[in-house]
Amino acid sequence: MIKQIFLLTIFLWSFSWAQSNPDLQKLAGDFWAWRAVQQPATGDDIPRVERPDGWTPDWSPKAVERYRQKYRDFRDKLDSLPRDNWQRADSVDYLSLRAQIERVNWELNVLRAPHRNPDFYVHQTFGAVYELLLIHSPMTEQRMQNIIKRLNSFPKTIKAAKINLTEPVAQFSDIAWHNTGDVLITLERLFAALQNDKNMSKETRTDLLNANDSAMDALVDFRNWLLKKRPKMSADFSCGREAYEYFLKNIALIPYTPEQLLQMGRQEWERAVAFETYEKQRNLELPEPAIFKSAAAQIEQGKKDEIAIREFLEKNGIMSVPDWLNHYINKLRPERILPLAHMGVVDDLTSETRLDEDAVSYIPKPSRKLSYFGLSRAIDPRPLIIHEGVPGHYFQLAISWKNPDLIRRHFVDSGANEGIGFYVEELMQQFGLFDDRPKTREIIYNFMRLRALRVEVDIRLALGTFTIQQAGEYLAKTVPMDKKTAIGEAGFFAYNPGQAISYQIGKLQIYKFLSDAKIQKGDQFSLREFHDYLMQNGNVPIALLRWERLGPRDEIGQFFE
Repeated sequence: MIKQIFLLTIFLWSFSWAQSNPDLQKLAGDFWAWRAVQQPATGDDIPRVERPDGWTPDWSPKAVERYRQKYRDFRDKLDSLPRDNWQRADSVDYLSLRAQIERVNWELNVLRAPHRNPDFYVHQTFGAVYELLLIHSPMTEQRMQNIIKRLNSFPKTIKAAKINLTEPVAQFSDIAWHNTGDVLITLERLFAALQNDKNMSKETRTDLLNANDSAMDALVDFRNWLLKKRPKMSADFSCGREAYEYFLKNIALIPYTPEQLLQMGRQEWERAVAFETYEKQRNLELPEPAIFKSAAAQIEQGKKDEIAIREFLEKNGIMSVPDWLNHYINKLRPERILPLAHMGVVDDLTSETRLDEDAVSYIPKPSRKLSYFGLSRAIDPRPLIIHEGVPGHYFQLAISWKNPDLIRRHFVDSGANEGIGFYVEELMQQFGLFDDRPKTREIIYNFMRLRALRVEVDIRLALGTFTIQQAGEYLAKTVPMDKKTAIGEAGFFAYNPGQAISYQIGKLQIYKFLSDAKIQKGDQFSLREFHDYLMQNGNVPIALLRWERLGPRDEIGQFFE
């Protein structure tokens, strides 16, 4: 019966989307085919895209100008579409696609990442290779050739960087300097890991060595250039209020002012501190939890926990777990990933064309010396399985990749995705999943403290009232968390304004959506159906889902202005 209900829901939504505006869907298809080539490489796992074979990044000055013109072309085409007889779902699609297109403007013209952020080019070099290293299926000749081509593209990318970086920010240059690190050792370790493939031909091994040497020379040259230019770089890293409000209104589609967001974050911070205090008092007599004795033990427990979480979702009527959905598993970090593991989230959430594969999170060996999130997983894998895997990111993305509406298969902003990932943590806590390991509830509440503080950090960095160092120290002291992770988060948030609010604000928007739905539908409200709809449409900003599902325009009117 559960499976039948899930399939019926899919059918009904498929029918409505089959009637949607074909011109809108065609434009979305064209946009995402272009975006797969143009979109910058990123360390964040949610926005990652599949690239065509043979792809290499192109950030030459001429390419950047072409991208700007292409953005204008897509906006003009979108604005010129006739809107006669549109259903509400068409308007939701329109606003979602507009936000996707506006993200290009945000990257190029508002944040001006190619001109201000030296670390942008570290991600278009190291990061572009890292995307391929993360794929957990066995290395193929085609993928190795793609890695070689991307390594060979480093000199071209660095040449473009030195021309484009007309407004470099000193703090972002420091991040780039840190992320390139000891280039010689990094690329030597990468070559050593990749060339161990027994099936690699002698010719391919030679090509890989030559490409590695070329990449090494380019990055050493870039580091020297940054060192020379550093004294004259700008100290003004913040995007400013006008840009931040543009982001909220045009991309995240969050219907709140920065001041309202600060207040929301502060209230949630106070709630999280209170709940963590209660939980610690409740657990005073309990011993501190042990960590796993080995990675193998942690991986095996993670497999059991992931299956148990699926059963828990179904047993409690929380949401449907499709029988076609593969698993989210842990693997020990392979040698090929270790040299570049600092370049972003260390997981492979698969993709729209790889739904027959398991998703993988690569873990380090358990140790008390691990960073904030790694240590939590070495104590209990479930909090991160829930956020990153089931029913969090992998679960939501895989279901949305089956969405018959092309527009809703793709990333808009982290507010929906990270909001869901954070929301399901406390959802499972409230349903009692962690009652067997009470100390894990303390981890969940500490996660809540972090996500609430990120709102303040994000806004204060964007408005320029926090330096990156101050933001990192604030997180380290107040969460608390290890300083290395805190400083890294602060740097990432500084040049990705709006990302850090997504967890807390997205979660609060889901709560509002759920409570309004419950009041409107009364006894007819189904939590399972609500969550099934949320997961299938989990890339769409929450304010739009609330409007589509319930009807009130109080949150979305400004987005049509």
